[in-house]
Amino acid sequence: MIAKLKGLLDETGSDWAVIDVSGVGYLVHCSARTLSQLGEKGEACTVYTDLQVSENDMRLLGFAEAAERDWFRLLTQVQGVGSKVGLAILSALSTGEVQQACANGDAATIARAQGVGPKLAGRIVNELKDKAGALPSSGGGAAMAAIPAGGASADAVSALENLGFKPAIAARAVAAAQGELGEGASEGDLIRVALKKAAS
Repeated sequence: MIAKLKGLLDETGSDWAVIDVSGVGYLVHCSARTLSQLGEKGEACTVYTDLQVSENDMRLLGFAEAAERDWFRLLTQVQGVGSKVGLAILSALSTGEVQQACANGDAATIARAQGVGPKLAGRIVNELKDKAGALPSSGGGAAMAAIPAGGASADAVSALENLGFKPAIAARAVAAAQGELGEGASEGDLIRVALKKAAS
């Protein structure tokens, strides 16, 4: 899977950019926020990417920051949020604003995005409020390592929840443990370190 592209900005449109990587042009669909940060045509740029594959389409999504990509992945796990709506939310709101809205159950803020009605906004904040503390925002402050869906870190969060810790506390503890141990840490090591952090 393509995780990151580093090259020259070749062309842009209303919701896409072409990144020239050693002579190969990659079409990436981007939020308005990401497009505004890529720079001028011909300049060097880096985008973090997510590849979405469906029955009749293969689409590469590009983000100026890893935090934005992580939030996009989380948003699109919610029923009714496809790539278009996910990008619309991240065009209207910064990752910090999305994080705060989900943590506070503020559906009205999410509903500011184009194509997001009150019902869908409510579903987004309800499903993501417990995960809001696990992902970093680009707004500075105490940004934590992202907890990807699946894998040892997600299993470690689940294990702490089963031990009685609240989801947000479990997620923060595992994020801190992963930051300390590195991305290749095993589930057992993550749980061991995260337990100490969650209990402190």
